[in-house]
Amino acid sequence: MCRHIAVLGPTAPLGESLVEPPYSLLRQSWAPRHMRHGTVNADGFGVGWYAPGDPLPARYRRAGPIWGDESFADLARVVRTRALLAAVRDATLAGADAEAAAAPFAAGRWLFSHNGALAGWPGSAAPLAALLPPGALLRLAARCDSAFVWALVEQRLLRGETLGRALAGAVTTLAQAAPGSRLNLLLTNGAAVAATAWGDSLWYLAGTGRGRTVVASEPYDDDSRWAEVPDRTLLRADRTGVTLSPLAPQSSRSPRLPLKEPVL
Repeated sequence: MCRHIAVLGPTAPLGESLVEPPYSLLRQSWAPRHMRHGTVNADGFGVGWYAPGDPLPARYRRAGPIWGDESFADLARVVRTRALLAAVRDATLAGADAEAAAAPFAAGRWLFSHNGALAGWPGSAAPLAALLPPGALLRLAARCDSAFVWALVEQRLLRGETLGRALAGAVTTLAQAAPGSRLNLLLTNGAAVAATAWGDSLWYLAGTGRGRTVVASEPYDDDSRWAEVPDRTLLRADRTGVTLSPLAPQSSRSPRLPLKEPVL
């Protein structure tokens, strides 16, 4: 169910992270190596990035597969950024929301993606709808589970919660209301990244000496420094390092990296 990636680092073309690596997000759209559910990600894609001097991200999203979009190839070659979040989509259910259902979802300076599925959707969302103000329900970006998950995360961010706390709180709430859900969430504000491993693969690459941190559903190359995030884990990262924290008792033995904890 989907592949996604967030990158913080020195200014570079989008294609350096999304197209050029041997197992890039582009390749993962038809040949993922670690996806535990589904086989192909052809139900849309999107990329969000931060332009120099502008705190609000730009987005490019489409309803079709990334490999069939010639315009994206040009964008990836010439658009440069210090931070991005991108995803390729395998839809939970068939729908008519087109590119509106493709991550990244956005509000203000935040970009968000959901890799997974909300168990029992849409019925499982009914008891959770009360957690959202009516206006948030009316403004849902699409009629899909990922858009609803984003609405719950966004409300926490608007209340002043940090990136990590917003994701952890949302995952706990969703898992209790809809057991069996897969909730790999990815969130950035352009300066830091938070992510959860809950039901699918998540990896990170840090300490490359370039001030570059990558968080992704799976490695985009064979660099030995890629590390897998244990299931039921919250990841928080910036350009200086990565911190892992357990999200559930069964993850109590998950490692905490001896790196500087980012301010999230």
